[in-house]
Amino acid sequence: MIDPLNDLLSGAIAMASLTIALFFIRFWRSSADRFFLWFALSFAIQGAHRLYAVLRDQGGEDSPLHYLIRLLAYGLILWAILEKNLPQKDKRR
Repeated sequence: MIDPLNDLLSGAIAMASLTIALFFIRFWRSSADRFFLWFALSFAIQGAHRLYAVLRDQGGEDSPLHYLIRLLAYGLILWAILEKNLPQKDKRR
């Protein structure tokens, strides 16, 4: 059975994720810091995944594909944090 409240909440989460991605893109454009680009990409993947899950899967989010997509999105966040904290190489040589 399809739960309309679940679809509504999933749509709201997708909208919020895509809106957050747009904010991070704006921050990336003004600062040119790749940290914001990785976060924007992660939230865009999460939003698109949520839309796909509601429109095509009808709530069957227990397949390995869903977990791999989420792992990719969270991995991008971890990569952004690691890249930001790595020592910077001197590019003046």
